[in-house]
Amino acid sequence: MWKSLLLWGAVSVVVVGLLGFGGWIVSLPPATTAAEAPPVPRGEMDAMLSALRHEGGNRPLAVIVGLNEATETTDYLMPAGILRRADIADVLMLATGPGPVRLYPALRVEPDATIAEFDAGHPEGADYVIVPAMSRDDDPAVLAWLRDQSRKGARIIGICAGAKVLGAAGLIDGRRATTHWYYRDEMLEHSPGIDYVANRRMVADGNVVTTTGISASMPMMLALIEAVAGRAKAQAVARDLGVETWDMRHASAAFSLTRPFVTTVLANRLAFWKRDAWGIELRPGMDDVSLALVADAWSRTYRSSALTFAKTAGTVETRNGIRVIPDRVAMDWPPEDRASVYPGQRPAEALDDTLQAIADTYGARTMHAVAMQLEYPRPD
Repeated sequence: MWKSLLLWGAVSVVVVGLLGFGGWIVSLPPATTAAEAPPVPRGEMDAMLSALRHEGGNRPLAVIVGLNEATETTDYLMPAGILRRADIADVLMLATGPGPVRLYPALRVEPDATIAEFDAGHPEGADYVIVPAMSRDDDPAVLAWLRDQSRKGARIIGICAGAKVLGAAGLIDGRRATTHWYYRDEMLEHSPGIDYVANRRMVADGNVVTTTGISASMPMMLALIEAVAGRAKAQAVARDLGVETWDMRHASAAFSLTRPFVTTVLANRLAFWKRDAWGIELRPGMDDVSLALVADAWSRTYRSSALTFAKTAGTVETRNGIRVIPDRVAMDWPPEDRASVYPGQRPAEALDDTLQAIADTYGARTMHAVAMQLEYPRPD
């Protein structure tokens, strides 16, 4: 008798849970808001450029810090790739400890130094510190190091959910800031003193700048290039990337949790027997910005992952000196399971082509779910 009661009790709990979950899904909006990015006064952009401007005759030093266990792919790689192709600063990729940095949702790379090695060689600190999203926001080594760099006068740039790390470090308390749409409420819950700013792709306050989601690292780096080397240099790099504008405009209302997004992600997750591994061949001199965008996008479908392969086990150095570790050593990959990085295209075009390939493979809803995660304002 008691076993039957326990069984029915367990069934009741499951049913109530499913009904509650189903009710939550039904309560979500049926579509994203069709929103236009409102205009931003030119003075705001000028103030940001002024806040980022490098003072002094020396060549600036910019570093990107990563957590070895897990750091967001595009947040970590794209700033390094863009700043190095611009050649307006010395750029170092750092890690909290020795060994490779495992990026999520794809790729592994060898950093240039640990934060301890950087401190030993550069006791005066960096001019710019770029902070990607990380698997945890409260790593003691990262938080202590960021506070130290800020005290030494570095400008701190939080990319995407890297703003949560800055919040945990106490660097944006009482300041204006933004972050990835999905993590906004979480950031404000843990750091209620932050003054969240909507409809801005990047926000500057004092020596700290924060951005919206993952794809915002591209306009953010162009703004930094403009601040350091002028408008003409930023325009040249933007043409090389395939980017037309890099201002602060953003339609925050266009990015939110919706019923189609949740049901698409849920359906793709449940289809566990339909998992694809898209192979990306690593080649010396390949475009690292395109590699980051393509691998990141294919690994966010909840139906597939991007795996790199090379003929040898050693690192493969990209166009801008990023050393990528192949996931597999293989002479080849089945042609039908390969993902192109579109070597003839510029990086922004490679992202658009990848999103179209995702739509062709898994449907438009999955493509939109990927773009939503990237917080990418697609042209359409």
